[in-house]
Parts: sequence; C-alpha cells; structure tokens
Amino acid sequence: MTLEPVAAHAPLELEHFLPYRLSILSNTVSQSIATEYQDRFELSMTEWRVMTILARFPEISAREVVDRSAMDKVAVSRAVARLVDAGRVDRGIHDGDKRRSVLKLSEAGWAIHDEVAPLARAHERELLARLDEGEQAQLNSILDKLLAL
Repeated sequence: MTLEPVAAHAPLELEHFLPYRLSILSNTVSQSIATEYQDRFELSMTEWRVMTILARFPEISAREVVDRSAMDKVAVSRAVARLVDAGRVDRGIHDGDKRRSVLKLSEAGWAIHDEVAPLARAHERELLARLDEGEQAQLNSILDKLLAL
C-alpha cells in the first residue's frame, strides 16, 4: 500500500468557498449602485445603509444600527458623524436620558432617501430579473436559512 504524500500547504480555493463567494456577490451588487449615489449625492455605501436603517427604524441608537446591519462599529460611527455633519441625520436624546443618543433622518436625509430608494429598488428588480419566480423564492428561502445562523 502506497500513501499519497501530504502537501505542505493546502490553499483554500476561494472561488469555491461560500463566505468568499457571498462577499464577492455582495460587493459586486452593492458597488454597482453605490457608484451612482456616490456620484450624485456624495454618499458612501455605509452612509446609505445607515440611512436606510434609520428610514425603517427611526429614533434608534448607533449601536442598534450596528446590531441591525452587522456592519463594523467604527464604520457606522464614522458614517453617522458624516451624516450628522452633512445635516442628513439628526441626533437627539432618548426620553431625556443624555447618556443615550438616538438618530433619525433629517428633512434633507429624507429627500436623499426618497431619491435613492427607487433607484435601489429598480436595481434590485434588474438583478432579480435574471432569476425566474421559483429561483427567486428559493433564493429568499436559502438566504433566510443562512441569515438565521
């Protein structure tokens, strides 16, 4: 019986590694629309994500934005600071508790949101048009299962 020699290194085949593939897909999809709102509104991808979360869940803290998005805490903090400085997000206090700040879109933030959101939805429709209805349902089911980890 002859044993096969063990390779000194066993490189990970990234092109077949699910986390890598999901990351590439996410970056590719996000970047394709991010360029448009970056150019038109001087808005980074992280800033847009923060704004969408605040549109859906107003009056939450930056920590809650992190929890809802799984984005990096430092990246969210920087994005919030830029959005507040640009007048797109208002920062207030929670029920008179000065230790806890809450965030919400300002009127200027809502104006940008209301322009970008339809672009994002149209982009999503174009992307999903590559799949038939059954594949779209499967994709949603698979994503739900994986996100429940």
